[in-house]
Amino acid sequence: MAFTQGFISELVGKRVTIDELPIGKIGDFLVNHPEATFPQIDGFVVKTAQGARFAPMDSVLGIERGGGVSLSSAPKEPAPPEGEALYLVADLLDKQIVDIDGRKVVRINDLEVARTGGQMRVVAADIGFAGLLRRLGLRKLGERLSPALHERIPRAMIAWDSVAPIREVNPSQVHLSVTASKLARLHPSDLAEIIGNLSSNEAATVVKQLDDEVAADAFEHLDAQTQREIIDSVGTARAADIIEEMDSDDAADLLAELPEERQSELLAEMNADTAGELRELVKYDDDTAGGLMTTDYVWIYPHRTTDATIRKIRELAPESELIYYLYVIDQEDRLLGIVTLRDLLLALPTAFIDKIMRTDIVSVRPETPAEEVAAAIARYDLLAIPVVDAHDRMLGIVTVDDAIDAIMPEELAKKLPRITLRHRSAQRRAKAPAAP
Repeated sequence: MAFTQGFISELVGKRVTIDELPIGKIGDFLVNHPEATFPQIDGFVVKTAQGARFAPMDSVLGIERGGGVSLSSAPKEPAPPEGEALYLVADLLDKQIVDIDGRKVVRINDLEVARTGGQMRVVAADIGFAGLLRRLGLRKLGERLSPALHERIPRAMIAWDSVAPIREVNPSQVHLSVTASKLARLHPSDLAEIIGNLSSNEAATVVKQLDDEVAADAFEHLDAQTQREIIDSVGTARAADIIEEMDSDDAADLLAELPEERQSELLAEMNADTAGELRELVKYDDDTAGGLMTTDYVWIYPHRTTDATIRKIRELAPESELIYYLYVIDQEDRLLGIVTLRDLLLALPTAFIDKIMRTDIVSVRPETPAEEVAAAIARYDLLAIPVVDAHDRMLGIVTVDDAIDAIMPEELAKKLPRITLRHRSAQRRAKAPAAP
């Protein structure tokens, strides 16, 4: 019977023939484009007496279930080197993968393939006990000894479009697009949990496959030790790119955990303005307003109109998740007032900011203890509180989630998911220019 759908374990080790003469056995399956939703198998690795050879799919005359593969011509030599393509047996079986929909790391016991559209394609990963029995050649034995037991063995399948492999090969040779696009679908806290469950090498491999912003979002949810291990593995330039995308308070916390020499190496790779901000933030103690604050906030001048301000906010901060306050400053960066989005939206388009801003400002100094910062946020029901120096110059803000994180008992923090009210702006300090 022709093989149209089944598992690669049913084919590995089977005979390969030409004109009914055996020339070797199936050793592996090669996929050149694993980024496809259901990637096609481009050929077989044939184990012959002369070594591994490659048989492209266009040379395959037939695949018989239990009978092996017949070829129209001798396989080519040699088989493509590992790392230049995806090998289903060598790269995936018994390897860890990320189950995107299940948001967890699992291990592949077998792979399901099917003929569709004239091509043999990978359609699913078997991560269950049934796949392991099949691999060990015990499934048929179980069926013969106890059909009832066979029926009770659960199948645990993951459709291939929900799979992101973690390959233990040279990262520079890995096809990255499939993993990057799929992992980006995960919430940062879920992605961080997955990364935290991997070995340091595997975690670094995953991070290398993510774009800087996605990696930064996940980094903000990782513990300090995991952050340090990944930073050491991905290289200084890439690590600096990721840290630049992090919220400035989280970036400063990460840098503070590193030796001064390592800090300097990373800062030297960054944009000069960002590096300068982070150097200032690293100086503050963790349990103070300075240690908690971020420099990612939106500020405006008092003589702008509300219409011009709204238009500029749309332009500068389309990705921001938390812009509820706009901080009004003068040319010397002194904090003059605060405007809420509600104030801005309800005001006339021609109204000037200095006419609608609130001047009864609640602020803290950078040396203010974290407990007092949290108490002020709670007392005045704020989403963020500005941090100013002795001359009322704006230094940054402490958001409510960071304030809660700082005072939450460690035992409770471990039991709860990280609060994610933080925001990211496309620019470090978005500035609304003069209205026309």
